[in-house]
Amino acid sequence: MILFPLLFIAVFLMHFQHPSDFFHFRLHYAPRDPVKVVTSLIRAENRWPLLADPHMLGYLGLPLLPLCAYALYMLGRAKRPLLSGAALFITISGTIFLGGIFAMWTAFYRGLGNVDPQYTEGAIATFQGMTAPHGAFLLTTTLGKLAIVGFALQALTLLGVSGIPRWAVACVVVGCAMFLLFWDLDNWMLIGVALMLTGFIPAFRTLRSSAGPEAEPARSAR
Repeated sequence: MILFPLLFIAVFLMHFQHPSDFFHFRLHYAPRDPVKVVTSLIRAENRWPLLADPHMLGYLGLPLLPLCAYALYMLGRAKRPLLSGAALFITISGTIFLGGIFAMWTAFYRGLGNVDPQYTEGAIATFQGMTAPHGAFLLTTTLGKLAIVGFALQALTLLGVSGIPRWAVACVVVGCAMFLLFWDLDNWMLIGVALMLTGFIPAFRTLRSSAGPEAEPARSAR
């Protein structure tokens, strides 16, 4: 519940070449020039470690999302079992598709580093076709957003749950909304994840404290 947002904050920070880049806020995503992207990747020849790729770190950290989702389900199921179960299903389903997004970008970037420079023009055309916002690429990206939608729904199931203040629920919902609204804008998404982390902290504390009271009746029954 805490590790997932911390990891994603690190992933977004890795996208900034300079600290000042964080303060370049935009309202709409503008794709980078594919010619510059492909050319720079071919010239780099994958000389950086695989784990230095933020997409790979995000990809490897995806198992943390279902764990976080299940923790939220544990908190919300007592008050809203049906909605909590449905929201958990949406989050986990979206996480599967989100893995496809991270895997695609990791494969694109590492694959282009292996291209012979004489095929640069063909690589540019291929990259443009594979990342165009339609078809399978658009479908995978859209379905991946279900993970964040699920987290927002799971947060709403916590309204009225003892130990979880309304401001914590609001932080998670607003953070998810920012994440979705400013998709691919790293600074906005970083702020969104930070808000989610802020809301998860009281939930994490409530989950930890609830483990003790649940264990007491079991011991007394024996």
